Amino acid sequence: MKAFELEDVSLRPRTATKPAKVEESLDHLAWLMDDLFRVPGIGWRFGLDALIGLIPGLGDTATSLVSFYILASAVRYRVPKITMLRMGCNIGIDYLLGSLPIVGDLFDAWWKSNQMNVELLRKRATVSAATARKGRMSDWLFVGGIILGLTGVAIGTAFVSIYILIQIAEQIANITR
Repeated sequence: MKAFELEDVSLRPRTATKPAKVEESLDHLAWLMDDLFRVPGIGWRFGLDALIGLIPGLGDTATSLVSFYILASAVRYRVPKITMLRMGCNIGIDYLLGSLPIVGDLFDAWWKSNQMNVELLRKRATVSAATARKGRMSDWLFVGGIILGLTGVAIGTAFVSIYILIQIAEQIANITR
């Protein structure tokens, strides 16, 4: 018969149904990016993500880099990989649709990927904020893969945009001949 062994409770995954408390800096960052400004009268809110996204070519890339910080925080909170993948998808959707001229800028104001990701982090964290100081190597590699994939998407959309601009320039040149 096996002797009764005590296990380290701090190493067990969090199973409580109440959301974890995340660092205030993550909440504040999500608020800045998604909800900083309020439209008077209608109460509609938007953040720096929508404003910076107005800069063609660079805006959505810059805001995605900020979103990567929240994604990387998921490693320290030991969020399950499927949730990290979902967070990466939120960033990808924000980037791809936000990159579209005019429509994308409105989409950026509506799609609040940073707030969604902090909420996912809060719901799926397996350790508390106090113990969330380092993550596992496999989780860092997984998040690195997500970021690498999203960087590939960004590079791909840049090439597609350049190709479309060249095609438009050629059509304009043909019309003026």
